[in-house]
Amino acid sequence: MIRPKATRLRLDPLSYESLCQQILHRDGWKCQSCGTMSNLEVHHKQFRSHSGHDSEENLITLCSTCHASVHGQTG
Repeated sequence: MIRPKATRLRLDPLSYESLCQQILHRDGWKCQSCGTMSNLEVHHKQFRSHSGHDSEENLITLCSTCHASVHGQTG
């Protein structure tokens, strides 16, 4: 039996921005990896490209350096 591809939750831009603000507030405006409070970004724990949802459970606050590191990028 072939299962249909699961639909991932992807919010419209305005709702996504609101959710990102909620995540930053939830995480105390700190990178959850190194603790810095500058250059913050919201990261999908399960990447969108791997069917990650735009949901509170799948998002975490990281600084730009830690976020780039998670994605295998170096500055």
